Amino acid sequence: MFGLFKRDPNRALIDKLHGEIMAGVQQTGLYLHCGVPDTFEGRLEMLILHTAATVRRIERLPAPGPELAQDVMDGVFRHLDGTLREMGVGDITVPKRIKKHAEAFAGRTLSYARALEESGDAALRLALARNVLRDETRTDAPETHRLAAYARSLEVQLATYDLNHFLNGTIGFPAPQTGAA
Repeated sequence: MFGLFKRDPNRALIDKLHGEIMAGVQQTGLYLHCGVPDTFEGRLEMLILHTAATVRRIERLPAPGPELAQDVMDGVFRHLDGTLREMGVGDITVPKRIKKHAEAFAGRTLSYARALEESGDAALRLALARNVLRDETRTDAPETHRLAAYARSLEVQLATYDLNHFLNGTIGFPAPQTGAA
């Protein structure tokens, strides 16, 4: 019971990193130029994309990188829990929704990681069209190309950050393309 009152020393850092991830999620170019639906589901997909890329990068860094990555994940899901409750989702339903979102997160994280390891963007465009756009036939659409280019640039930019960058509570994400892919 007294654990409820324990202060988490990393809470401020994790909340700051969560805010950085949310700033990436809220980039209007993702919704205007990359075909992401401006809905709860579309924003959740962008939360998954940004969180997965961030966590994947932090996990690869020296200690305490892996522990920080887990804290970021926990923080994202803590905030998601709060968001669902604010939306009026009932106390009984929230854990079920969180479990569903966690499973989606795990599946998409693996799907995107595998697709990013391949040369070319065909697998990445397919994964994004299936998960984000909910339409596998849109793999060659210009917005899907822009979204794939964004996902690649996200990985490239995050790869330039060292552990201190994250420990300072900053991330910074690239801007989505606005023109032809």
